[in-house]
Amino acid sequence: MVDQFPLLSILIWLPIVGAVLSLCTGGDKNANAARTIAVITVIASLLLCVPLYLSFDPSRYDMQFVEDHLWIRAYQIHYALGVDGISLVMVMLTNFTGLLVIIAGCHTIKKRVAQYMANFLILQGTIIGVFCATDAILFYVFWEAMLIPMYLSIGIWGSANRSYASIKFFLFTFLGSVLMLVALIYLYNQTGSFMIQNFYGLPLGVTTEIWLFLAFLLAFAVKIPMWPVHTWLPDAHTEAPAGGSVVLAALMLKLGVYGFLRFSMPITPLACIRLDWLMIGLSLIAIVYIGLVAIVQSDMKKLIAYSSIAHMGFASLGCFMVYDIVSHMHSLQDAYMSLEGAVIQMVAHAFGSGAMFLGVGLLSERFYNHSRLIKDYGGVAHTMPIFAAFFMLFAMSNVGLPGTAGFVGEFMVIMSAFQTHFTVAVIAALTLILSASYTLWMYKRVFFGPVSNEYVANFQDVTWAEKINYVLLAVGVFFIGLYPQPIINVLKVSIGHLLLQSVPQTLALNATSKLFVG
Repeated sequence: MVDQFPLLSILIWLPIVGAVLSLCTGGDKNANAARTIAVITVIASLLLCVPLYLSFDPSRYDMQFVEDHLWIRAYQIHYALGVDGISLVMVMLTNFTGLLVIIAGCHTIKKRVAQYMANFLILQGTIIGVFCATDAILFYVFWEAMLIPMYLSIGIWGSANRSYASIKFFLFTFLGSVLMLVALIYLYNQTGSFMIQNFYGLPLGVTTEIWLFLAFLLAFAVKIPMWPVHTWLPDAHTEAPAGGSVVLAALMLKLGVYGFLRFSMPITPLACIRLDWLMIGLSLIAIVYIGLVAIVQSDMKKLIAYSSIAHMGFASLGCFMVYDIVSHMHSLQDAYMSLEGAVIQMVAHAFGSGAMFLGVGLLSERFYNHSRLIKDYGGVAHTMPIFAAFFMLFAMSNVGLPGTAGFVGEFMVIMSAFQTHFTVAVIAALTLILSASYTLWMYKRVFFGPVSNEYVANFQDVTWAEKINYVLLAVGVFFIGLYPQPIINVLKVSIGHLLLQSVPQTLALNATSKLFVG
């Protein structure tokens, strides 16, 4: 049977084996061998997603491709893996992003090539492990393990202030996770198991749930990141290499929202009901205040980093608007649309924001001093017309132009918010104005006008490898923007089941209509 084939283990450990092989090639004298191994590894991993997708049964809400082996008998810790619709989408996104990062690194990284390739292959494997783990301790191990390669990517291949940024990143994200471990141990004491599914439906009481929710909140809010624990992200993005920025934007920020979906909402629904106002408020602050902060940035990477925080505010808003909707006795279908919009926003943001970070990395590589300052550029469209066209598409997705990926998730969250709070919906919709302001302002100054200096005048347009990356990303932007139905089909039953687990039963029964889940 398909479920008995260890496909998930292969997806986790294949990149890590590829990393070991890349390191075994030696120093930079064999850099091409390391590049070849890395490219073959990520292509093979992405191809394995084809049978994963085709064999997945979207009519089931339970975990599929299940693997379960006792790991530490004394504490009943298992090496347990499985995916539902939400996990499946994130695993496929991780493998797609890994391919982009390795292809980009093949042409931009000239020193410590084998180590760079190995670093990002290990990072890919550990992130997939987070999305597949169904044992809480295994989840925590992968959750902490992925910090190490990201820390190294910033600290070794980053810019001038890389040491400060890498230490700040590590401390914020590591310390934020300590209370999550405490919460997991408490839940183990209540159930005698670390299997995440066994934590669902526990009669914990409101006070206990609130404490558990706050413990999870710190870990997941830092990852997204939510205001006011967002300050590590602009520094990390600014100093990280282009590949590191892409992984941060496309994958690591999504882990916080994934944590809300996998832990906070189904384990502590009563606390979510009590504290939904807090989460909605923090999300709106991220959308509006951080959007205003982005407008005044002079560094392109910082501008896109603050933009990422604002757009991820939609994902957290979509998660917790669910409770406001059902508490006002509106349809569960409206709550479903809010939750579905949050997940689609995670995927859409990965394409738009990841592509823009790749673009800024490309520009800084071509500039003599690797500047990312907007004032140092101008007239790039004259010398790099193909690149300018691609970047405009990704900028429009970042703005939320209908027909692009950035529009779909935000539209669904705003529409569901209108059902209960007109004010919340209007405030959230301000992102359409703010994102257009800072994105188009940056694009105008960097790409239009006369050529600013001799360095820009000598820029070469995108290479064939860079074209491959941008074509793949453009396909993703249009795919999500014009026909997201294949993703919606995969998510439908899993999100419906998650919603029923995450909403207290009395509220679900009092809702004005039932949710169709298959």
